[in-house]
Amino acid sequence: MPGPLDGVRAVELAAIGPAPFAGMLLADLGAEVIHVARASGTSDVPGSGAAHRVLLRGRRVIHVDLKHPAGADVVRDLAAGADVFLEGFRPGVAERLGVGPDELLAVNSRLVYGRMTGWGQDGPRAGEAGHDLGYLALSGALAPCVGDGGRPVAPLNMLGDFGGGAMLLVIGVVSALFAAQQSGEGQVVDAAVLDGAALLTAMHQGMLAGGLWEAPPGGNLFDGGAPFYRVYRTADDRWLSVAAIEPKFYAALLDGLGLPIDPAGQHDRTRWPALRDTFAARIATRARDEWVDLFAGTDACVVPVLEPEEAASDPHLAERGVYVDTGVIRHPAPAPRFSATPTELPTESAVDETAAVLGECGYTASDIRRLADAGVIATSRE
Repeated sequence: MPGPLDGVRAVELAAIGPAPFAGMLLADLGAEVIHVARASGTSDVPGSGAAHRVLLRGRRVIHVDLKHPAGADVVRDLAAGADVFLEGFRPGVAERLGVGPDELLAVNSRLVYGRMTGWGQDGPRAGEAGHDLGYLALSGALAPCVGDGGRPVAPLNMLGDFGGGAMLLVIGVVSALFAAQQSGEGQVVDAAVLDGAALLTAMHQGMLAGGLWEAPPGGNLFDGGAPFYRVYRTADDRWLSVAAIEPKFYAALLDGLGLPIDPAGQHDRTRWPALRDTFAARIATRARDEWVDLFAGTDACVVPVLEPEEAASDPHLAERGVYVDTGVIRHPAPAPRFSATPTELPTESAVDETAAVLGECGYTASDIRRLADAGVIATSRE
């Protein structure tokens, strides 16, 4: 069965960070995604081969030298027959290469042109280099994520690059596709990791406004301050997550821990430090999986902290097929799930399809040989 974006064709310029993840999501949803890789086959990301086996899944790969004067012509020809175009360069780079929004919308007025940057297309920092950690720091999303001693701890690059960046870009692209179907006109989608990270602080901003986030970092509800919303070390030096926010769940937690504590005092912050110590001491008396077995079937919201390599074999994840092992590498399965247009794991993309893709765009065999001889494209890369 085709996915919900079956029939959509996207052209994606090679980039790092959130841009390839956005292309992966479109491919997962059933779009045909043509990944325009460098003709040289090089990457800016050291040791990125294994990562890209996942992030570049489901693509048709074409190798083009965008710095060659004729390279932009090839990309414009691809965009002329596409619904979506994705680029993840610094502001102004696509324009200098001749593949900016003005150039591509001129050949395809229905095109949705998706732009992925860290700082955005404008503002004092727009032209600066940056990475996920900096975007989180400036947006206000990093400060509440604290570790020992109150030091802000980066939540990998999932919150910024992939959550605030790629996913917001895909939401924007799909929304713009819907608008284009109604109006017949495409548009530019300006997605910035900074903007998306700030957007993800919506609940936190509300808590600040309501006086529900007052303590220093590490002393509030969702930052590990609450004894009932925290990660604890177990007897076997592993970890257990506890997230019993609602009163009835908190009561179930106390019951499972065997602690004679009055649940009515759950939100008395003056008691939190002592309760954290009490919970920690009790949880440290058993191994992680012993606690998992003890709380099984309850609503205490107690879950083991699994290592990435453990997660795929967890019974719940395994039954739902959350991870898929291709025999070469483990992939997270496409999400979300659709009843009428179900998705499936796209094939890993490793084979060059430059000649085939250009042929579909109207290039003759002699045209393709001429471009290859001139170094504009590469047609035999594995």
